Amino acid sequence: MKQFTQPPQAWTLARLAELVGGECRGDPGRRISGAAPFEAASGDEISFAVGPFLKRLDTSRAGAFVVPRGAAVAGRDSIEADSPQAAFALILRQFYPRQRPAPGIAPTAVIGSRFQCADGVSIGPQVVIGDGVTLGPGVILHPQVVLGDGVTVGADSEIFPQVTILAGCRIGARVRIQSGTVIGSDGFGYARQGAQYVRIPHRGIVQIDDDVEIGAGNTIDRATYGRTWLQRGVKTDNLVHVAHNVTVGEDTVIVAQVGISGSVTIGRQVILAGQAGVAGHLSIGDQATVGPRAGVARSVAAGEVVS
Repeated sequence: MKQFTQPPQAWTLARLAELVGGECRGDPGRRISGAAPFEAASGDEISFAVGPFLKRLDTSRAGAFVVPRGAAVAGRDSIEADSPQAAFALILRQFYPRQRPAPGIAPTAVIGSRFQCADGVSIGPQVVIGDGVTLGPGVILHPQVVLGDGVTVGADSEIFPQVTILAGCRIGARVRIQSGTVIGSDGFGYARQGAQYVRIPHRGIVQIDDDVEIGAGNTIDRATYGRTWLQRGVKTDNLVHVAHNVTVGEDTVIVAQVGISGSVTIGRQVILAGQAGVAGHLSIGDQATVGPRAGVARSVAAGEVVS
């Protein structure tokens, strides 16, 4: 994403269009000082309009709009973009950047031996860090995060309050993990012995690659052997369960309350809609879509839509 040194209050419509790779329509010199919803935007703010909102532009006081490329917006200043929602998100990030806590280690943090910490790290109150943990530059650990022995966290990752990452797990760069998530808990593995069950030890890890974002209250189980693996760019909603030895491919989206059983392989750019359940040892191909509340009992081919 491009960065400009011009302060937000001095942004022009033309420069915002350059930021998002869009086309400026209307007055390129119009000054934009913020972004706001369609109904609430004022004359110096930009808003977002698609679908039926394009027919209601005269009801909004916004100074400009982000619209789909090719949209006919007569008499209103606009930026046309291939993906208006993504373009508007980039604009929001420029006007309202993420607030970072000051670097440093809170006095109530508990830190084990052989701790390695790069520059710019922020460690909040009552964080617990085990032995042999490594944090990359710019990492943020909010209050009451727990990192087990040997955990690694990559540059600029942010871990929110009361997240637990257990021993040996690997977290990539620019990862965001929301509150209450547990990574590296034992998988649900038991062997039947007569009328009883014997717990199977889980000696593997969880590996989370760069640019993954994990919602609140997720549980991602460690592998029996090897790894449970969320590849680059995966996004999960709240209350998602990923069982042991699952692999989730790049840029896949997993919506709230999805449950994925052990040893499932999920391809790239898959969508698993809310409350879908996937039985164990199946595969879901690239760019497949599983609808809400679907029960997946067989493998799904690439590009297939099931519900």
